[in-house]
Amino acid sequence: MVLKMSRPEVETWAYRADVAEQAIRNRHAAKLWGLPGTNLAMASWPAPLRHKVFINWHYWWQAQYLDCLVDAAKRVPSKEKYRAIRQTTRGIRIRNLTLLTKNKYYDDRAWMALALGRADAVLGASVPKKTTARLISCLGDGREESTGVLPWREQDLFFNVPSNGPAAIALARAGRIKEAEELIDWVYANLLADSGLLYDGIRLSMAGAVVQKGMFTYNQGVMIGACLEVGLALRAHGQREQATKYFTRVQNLIHAVAKDLATTDNVIAGAGGGDGGLFNGILVRYLADAAVRLPGDNRMNRAAARIARRLVLASGEKCWYHRLEVDGLPLFPADWNDNAQFPQGGSVAQSVGGAVRGSAIKERDLSVQLSGWMLMEACARVAGFVATKLENGQSLESPKPSCPE
Repeated sequence: MVLKMSRPEVETWAYRADVAEQAIRNRHAAKLWGLPGTNLAMASWPAPLRHKVFINWHYWWQAQYLDCLVDAAKRVPSKEKYRAIRQTTRGIRIRNLTLLTKNKYYDDRAWMALALGRADAVLGASVPKKTTARLISCLGDGREESTGVLPWREQDLFFNVPSNGPAAIALARAGRIKEAEELIDWVYANLLADSGLLYDGIRLSMAGAVVQKGMFTYNQGVMIGACLEVGLALRAHGQREQATKYFTRVQNLIHAVAKDLATTDNVIAGAGGGDGGLFNGILVRYLADAAVRLPGDNRMNRAAARIARRLVLASGEKCWYHRLEVDGLPLFPADWNDNAQFPQGGSVAQSVGGAVRGSAIKERDLSVQLSGWMLMEACARVAGFVATKLENGQSLESPKPSCPE
């Protein structure tokens, strides 16, 4: 339980988030094909030629990179950070070679809609820009008729949390609450395990429906985020009883994550590379969201928020302890419970069958380093929230819902 948070501790987390940002931008950020006014993140460091020239660029990794740039700009606004966001959105549009909606994977589109939506907002747009709105429309229009939810990709028969979780968040933020509810409710009707965690998805075939029983950290994270967005939207519209249903799901998922996906000292477990390198970072992003935005007017919400704060900050401390320092900047470990390895030699991340397989040394992957950055930003956000509440003489036991990040 987080009972105290001094201003020096807040400054420590802000510093860690700052140097995490610097590390990614120094090692991974580059102009796209030398074009002025562009920015993308190379998929590895050290990077082979195909990553330096963005032959391999990984659409959804760039969405997470953009999201992290937005985190940094919200924490410490500056013209330079806003410029980096604009350059990255431009780089993404140019490198995609066609409209951003022309991507057959619905999870990719959902992540891009979320990142661009936050970028639009931090740059001062009162409503989502055209590209963001088109991506959100694609998510609403892409729902398969018999299930009512999104497949993993167009014309596919695999229906999973990675597509429907971020899509539900994007739809909820766009005010399309009913559609978001339907996606979430389908997930809970079909993919809820006895442990309280969520399975990965369902594959339909001539032989029937087969549940894919993988338990991935980011699936829990996106559904925490989706249920929180819907619950807060319903509450804002006076539908408190219906909102409670979604807040209860947030509570239960946080408890299940703490029980089954964290160590005994409250550190998120697991060590992925490739696409999996992003999984833990996405989980802590939405744990932090719950930690500061869950309404504090009932005991269950307050308990869940305490656990979320504890998971985020304990994971951050452990990850920071196990980092390497390279030229004065952190290189984060793939496993937050173990020491980082310097990425020297071996294979690099590559696309295989619609996913990205990690490098031989996982710390080489942009995805792993982005998760470390996400974690430091999450800790800075939670620490700042706690300290501000205490300085204002407010109890952590009765937080008011805050605006989405």
